[in-house]
Amino acid sequence: MSIARIHSPARNAMQSGQGRTDEWIFEWAPSEPKRIDPLTGWYGSGDTNRQVQLRFDTLEQAEAYAKSKGIPYEVERRRQVPALRPKSYADNFRTDRLVNWTH
Repeated sequence: MSIARIHSPARNAMQSGQGRTDEWIFEWAPSEPKRIDPLTGWYGSGDTNRQVQLRFDTLEQAEAYAKSKGIPYEVERRRQVPALRPKSYADNFRTDRLVNWTH
């Protein structure tokens, strides 16, 4: 039986928001390597578990699911996310700025 991976997704590199980063994803590790189809040249595999991706609200829910089904798993902890500081265009023109505004 292959092992499962539980992780929290990173934010989308194309957006600055934090959407969908507070959930946990349960997915299977590959149990067989991909192979090239001789006719089309495309990569494929007979491993259908790689298509399954379950989403949970908390890490505890994902771990409880794996334990209830008897699935070995490993948890990839989320990295520290830097806090977003709100910025305002008007701050460029404050009178109490320490540094002069330049172009």
